[in-house]
Amino acid sequence: MRYLMVLIAAMFLCTALNAQVHVSFNLGSQPVWGPTGNDYVENYYLPDIEAYYNVSQHRYYFNEGGRWVGRSSLPSRYRNYDLYNSHKVVINEREPWRNHETYRSQYASYKGRHDQQPIRDSHDSKYFVNKNHPQHNTWVQQQKHDNGNHYGQNKGNNGKGNNGNGKGNGKGKGNK
Repeated sequence: MRYLMVLIAAMFLCTALNAQVHVSFNLGSQPVWGPTGNDYVENYYLPDIEAYYNVSQHRYYFNEGGRWVGRSSLPSRYRNYDLYNSHKVVINEREPWRNHETYRSQYASYKGRHDQQPIRDSHDSKYFVNKNHPQHNTWVQQQKHDNGNHYGQNKGNNGKGNNGNGKGNGKGKGNK
């Protein structure tokens, strides 16, 4: 009976840890205009235009004619809005626009602020996982190179070299 309880507890713990790991990071999904410093983001609130961006859906939510609509891009009335140079507030709530009045009043002081570094401009390598980061391709190549070296190291001299006697035959790679 004790074994069964331990097994159930272990399964529960593994499930809980696995769920936590899957929601702990989404750096690769965040837009490169998003601010640095957040490993996980559900939504950004954009106080300057009173709109939201949902990271997992890649959709903007804004009020149009008294109702909230979601689109893959902002409407033309925001064509001059600079996502890279505006303040974004992280809101980890499923549908934050449902509490818009709360967020609007809470973050009204952030309108017009330009004090965040976007992911695109970060030199922190943890952001290179984002496919739209300028350093992403270099990072991918480095990952491939590093992984290749990890598996290829210490292969020895392929039968050429000193054969354990301290004297090399001069034919193997790396003999000097």
